[in-house]
Amino acid sequence: MLGLLDIAKKAYLKVWPTRPASAQTTQPALMRTIEGHTSKVKAVAVFNDNRRVVTCSSVSTLQIWDVETGASIGGLFEPEGRIIGGSVRSLAVSPDDRLIVSAGSYGIVIWDVKRMQMLYELWSMPVKSVCFSPDGKRLAAGGPGDDEVHIWDTKTCDVLASCRRRPRRRNLSDPAVLGVAFSPDGLKLACASSNGYIDVRRTDNLRRLFRFYAEPLAVSSPVRGIVWSPDGQQLVSISHNKLQFWNSSNGHQIGQASGRKRYNSLAISSDGSFIATASNDKTVRLWCTKTHQQIGDALNHTVVATCVAISPNAELLVNGGKDGKVRVWLVENVLSTAMQLDSSYDSYWAHWALGRNLYRGTLSDAEKVIENNPSSHLGYEMKHKALHTGQRYDEAIEALDSMLSKLSDTPDPQIRQLHRKYVKQSKVDDAIRRAVHTRLESAPLRLLETSTGYLCDREAQIRIFMKSTEYKKLLYASMMRAPLNMELINKAVAKFFSWVMLSHRWDRREPLLHNIQGRVVYELNGVGGIEKLQKFCNKARDLGYRWAWSDTCCINQNNNVELQRSVNSMFVWYHQSALTIVYLSDVPPSAEWGALANSDWNTRGWTVQEFLAPRVILFYRADWTLYLNDHSGNHKKSATIMQELENSTGINTRTLVAFRPGMRDAREKLKWVSTRVTTLQEDIVYSLFGIFGVHLPVIYGETKQNALDRLLQEIVGRSGDITVLDWVGKASDFNSCLPADVTSYKALAFTLPSLPGDEMRTSVSMLRNTVAVELASKLYTLLDNLSVPRFTNYRLQLPCIAFPVTKVRQRHDQHGGIYFTYDIEADGLQDLLITSENTLTQFSPAQPTPQKFFIIRPWDRHDFGLPDFSDDAQRVLESPLPSQLDSPDESLGENEPNEMDAHSRALRLIVRLGQPFAALLVAQQRGWEYKRIASDHRIMACVKDMASIENMMDVRMLEML
Repeated sequence: MLGLLDIAKKAYLKVWPTRPASAQTTQPALMRTIEGHTSKVKAVAVFNDNRRVVTCSSVSTLQIWDVETGASIGGLFEPEGRIIGGSVRSLAVSPDDRLIVSAGSYGIVIWDVKRMQMLYELWSMPVKSVCFSPDGKRLAAGGPGDDEVHIWDTKTCDVLASCRRRPRRRNLSDPAVLGVAFSPDGLKLACASSNGYIDVRRTDNLRRLFRFYAEPLAVSSPVRGIVWSPDGQQLVSISHNKLQFWNSSNGHQIGQASGRKRYNSLAISSDGSFIATASNDKTVRLWCTKTHQQIGDALNHTVVATCVAISPNAELLVNGGKDGKVRVWLVENVLSTAMQLDSSYDSYWAHWALGRNLYRGTLSDAEKVIENNPSSHLGYEMKHKALHTGQRYDEAIEALDSMLSKLSDTPDPQIRQLHRKYVKQSKVDDAIRRAVHTRLESAPLRLLETSTGYLCDREAQIRIFMKSTEYKKLLYASMMRAPLNMELINKAVAKFFSWVMLSHRWDRREPLLHNIQGRVVYELNGVGGIEKLQKFCNKARDLGYRWAWSDTCCINQNNNVELQRSVNSMFVWYHQSALTIVYLSDVPPSAEWGALANSDWNTRGWTVQEFLAPRVILFYRADWTLYLNDHSGNHKKSATIMQELENSTGINTRTLVAFRPGMRDAREKLKWVSTRVTTLQEDIVYSLFGIFGVHLPVIYGETKQNALDRLLQEIVGRSGDITVLDWVGKASDFNSCLPADVTSYKALAFTLPSLPGDEMRTSVSMLRNTVAVELASKLYTLLDNLSVPRFTNYRLQLPCIAFPVTKVRQRHDQHGGIYFTYDIEADGLQDLLITSENTLTQFSPAQPTPQKFFIIRPWDRHDFGLPDFSDDAQRVLESPLPSQLDSPDESLGENEPNEMDAHSRALRLIVRLGQPFAALLVAQQRGWEYKRIASDHRIMACVKDMASIENMMDVRMLEML
């Protein structure tokens, strides 16, 4: 069977007959040698028309050359006629080929190419590096001083940004910026220093984003050049004897070329596939940007190679030498030579050659094979591979499908077996569609397409995907290899449909669904919330995301069904997002640490889930710059920012970084929102649905109290967690055991104190001699058999230990007549003091029959070490290791067995019951129902004597109204 590489080689040799295919040589043929200079060529640059180069030697003018003929097109002089070639260290050509900029010991000169004359002279100081921005509108240069950089407007020559750290008087022997390079998006500038480090700076103000060292501080070898990869992901630098590859987002080294060369210059191809270097060892070398390995053999010279450049179409390699000659190579020759010498370069060469329309020769061959033998699958195999290489994906898929049909129809059983290597298009398409629908189940109902600015529902998103290059590539790749690779499909689908969420403080004029539906967001009048939405979409697009979501306009707030679904799904949307952007509109660009904590955003109710749910989050200031200039990529990994958030919210860093929804620690979660506000009062409760992992009806127009009652019922009913009864303030009208407002949870939650191990052992030993062990075991059994708390018909069935109140005495030192203070005595308990706005009627003259009151201890199995099989799934996931089941503060004594007997467990329980506890005061109603008497302070009670177990035997299930 013919392979694609064989076809590619054949097509290459047909189209580019530079030498016989059989020739085996380590050196490819030169396309051109230009001999117009009499001394060392110091700089070279290729025009964007790929037909001209500009060079400069140490004793000559700047010269422009025609690549094809090698003839000089013209030279450039300073106005006085002074030859400036000796001073030039760096050259650059503008993207539109209209300007040349030269930089050297006399400063910077901007030349008009058409008129062959100087336009401007800038910065009359020694300059060793210069470059144009990708759009040609700005010019950057590095000057004397290892931290000195300027950026100019190329049209007006006005200084746009400047960075100067040292006095202006310099000479060429001083430290300097030896290399400058704009990032592909023009937003960053990489600066290579003679002192061995590389700075990455913002181009709007030249503020440093980060710095990293190409050489150890002790060595301080100069970094002689720097370039960006076209995708902006890598930086590549040369120092005295190193070619190094760096992650451009953080400066971490990701590769280094082997060997020790004395590098003078480097360049990168426009497709980002290879690097070229010129060295003092008289060579020019090519390096793969993916593997960081050399491609083929070095291009040998008889003299030092001083400078190198690559044409914008990546087809020409141009370098200057110490002998004054300029050498021009065809990259095709260089790569094909490497391929013929070493087959490991085949795939690299084929990717390069076929990507430059050489696939057309292969396609022509494929059509001839199909014409000669229509029943054979070979022609279709050649065709689909060539079409895929040429990025004609629809035709490639059609040809591949035709090939599979030929494989199925062939009479040769061995060839039919080849069909098993592939997957039918219909089967792949069905699998992709299933993956898409699965992905969108956890995605917002509508998303903004950041490239077009249109709002798209799910059907529109699917249509866009099915027409996209990503879908066609995925379909083709999945058809090419059996069995079906669902991991590849799910990964590609997840990447395409990844979205960015916005967390922000609503303003008065936020755009709603009807304001943007069917319109281009970027074309709307950019004021107020529209401007914020536009900049959010721009930011998401710049970060590489196709989809973005904002709560103001991506939800139909007039549709109750959709609104309820959105509120209940919002936590999942934030959690599944690729990124959540938090926009702090009131945090100025100059803000320092602490501004996030003081932002109005940090007072809102909904924002709690919006910073807990996401796995990746970035905080942006009012000017859409990153908070604290933290470019880490995920502020949940920033210890500084997370510590600030912990200090302001009271939520520990571990929870902030890796929160999981559920019922666990319900009281603590209620406290998180107890001081926050929402525009609609019931939203403060709805914002907790996702945090607790519950789905409840959203009933806008209900009271906050009613919404809270429904949530608390769900928490108690599903988890049996009675810590939500730990509140102070007014009681709900729905049930006296529930608070009227979430603000009742402001106080810290009560936690049963743990006893040190020695104290527990001592207490247990004392009880063995003072209590009836059988009675203790009976109490243990009673408590162990209690049912979990539950709501039935709006009534709370509450398990507890009851202590009858025997005496209530009202104090006369009242608080302005609003609250009443009572001294309480109850059987088995130490005396209590209670302050309440309720009047206890037991001793009221108007009450003919004394009302019964009880101090009760709500029963929580978890607090007393008993197994709780009703716990939610989160507790199961976080269950302790066997070695952690017995905590150190309750470890067994030396003489106790490893497995406690029933008596030991009972005595340990009695010790716990002897500790102070948060109690409730309840009043009996008609029949056997009870109501809680609300208090403005937590009621703390304590048993008089642990040994008096009889006083703790009143174990019951109260029905609370």
